[in-house]
Parts: sequence; structure tokens; C-alpha cells
Amino acid sequence: MTEIDSFPIAEGKRPAVPLTELTAWLDSYLKVADFKDWSNNGLQVEGNSSVTRIAASVDTSVRSIEDAVASGANLMVVHHGLFWNKPLMVTGPHRRRLQAALDAGLSIYAAHLPLDAHPEIGNNAMIASALSLQNAQPAFGIGQMGELPYELSLQDFAERVQKLTGEICLVHGGGGGTGVHKLGVVSGSGAEFIAEAARLGLDTLLTGEPEHKHFHDAFELGLNVVYAGHYETEVFGVRALAARLEEQFGLPWQFLHLPTGL
Repeated sequence: MTEIDSFPIAEGKRPAVPLTELTAWLDSYLKVADFKDWSNNGLQVEGNSSVTRIAASVDTSVRSIEDAVASGANLMVVHHGLFWNKPLMVTGPHRRRLQAALDAGLSIYAAHLPLDAHPEIGNNAMIASALSLQNAQPAFGIGQMGELPYELSLQDFAERVQKLTGEICLVHGGGGGTGVHKLGVVSGSGAEFIAEAARLGLDTLLTGEPEHKHFHDAFELGLNVVYAGHYETEVFGVRALAARLEEQFGLPWQFLHLPTGL
């Protein structure tokens, strides 16, 4: 079964918010127009004209759509949406996803890079806060950099991240035994920023998903890299965004936990 974090509001007190009002607020709050992204950010599927309940999910799949509908949601806020730059033929799994959403009147709102980069509820801001990163500042376009309150061994740091995400980390000790103090954070797929992290004088980069072509970079540049999972480093933003929507509009929400192990 899907693991669901539920934050219900009594049925009789449930508000109804016009979809147009809610999506306009999201567009502004997330500053989606400021990002050049390969995701088509914003409202990707228009369902019912009003919203009474929200589901939040990292990915959009037939399973997440079905679970959102089963939860009673009529808006699903996601990090990885249905549409990415080029048009997709409405066939196969893509057709089934669209049909499941449209048949149920479920709207789908996607926020990719805007949700990675947001300074308050973004994936990287939330991870930096959870790790008590000091002097945190934007880096890598969408990430964060700063210092831990005190230096940790690479093993202790990896264990701390594992407790935060629940995912066993892949650790590349390119720093040759150096501890973790000056840290960069890039959720999702951030191996491409290894060289930039080294140039910035960081000793460690925390990201999600490794890439083979960047394997040797960490060791040749003397940088520790901790890979904590693409999915698990990107659960933070959609949960925080759903909670922010509850605060703004009084809408109950649920997080649909569908881990990929990647």
C-alpha cells in the first residue's frame, strides 16, 4: 500500500477554492515564469473548477493518480509532471495517465526547477534547514551551500543523511579522508555539479542520483560525494508546498509516498 501522510480537516469545514485562483497563487509563489526548464511547469491537466483536497507526489504515474483520486483529492501537486518540452503522443502509459486524471476531474500541477530552487519550501532549502546548514546561500542554480555547525566524519554525515531520508546512501570518499564541513546540496540529479562544488571550495556534495560519466571527477578533484537517492531528496518540496497551500487556503492534503529506490 502507498504510505500516506494525512492532515485532514473536518468534512463540514472543508473549503472550496477556485482552481484558477489556486494556480495563479502557485505560479506567483513559485515564480515559475523565472525558470528556463525542460519541464512544462504549472497547470498541466485541468480538472474540476474548484479544489477541496490536495494530494502531493514526487512523480506522476498511473499509481499516483489512482491513489490521489482514491484519497478524494481533486488537485495533485507534483515535482515530476507529465509533460517535458516536446509533445508526447497520447498513447500507452501516457494515455492511461491522462485518461485516469481527466475521468476523475483531477487537476495536475507540476513544479520542477521552481520547487528545487525555492528559498523557503524548495527541496534544497528544506534539506539545508534539516541539516542545520549555517550561512546557507544559493548555489548551482537550484541548490544551496553552507557550513555544518561542526565537522563530521564522512561516515557520520552519511548516517545523518540516511536518518533524514530513510535511504541508504552511496558514498564516494573523493576527499581522501577529509571530514564534512563545507557542504553543497543539490536534490535529484546533481552529479554534474561536482566540478563546480570543488571550485567553490566545498569538501562535500550531497545530491541524489549518480552518473557514471562523473564517477572519476570526485576522486580526481578531491571532493566527497554523498548520493542519497533522486526520489528521497525530492520528497521535501512537495510536502512543504502542500503544507503551505493548507496554510494559505485551508485545504487538507496528503503525501503519496511511492519510492522508486533510485
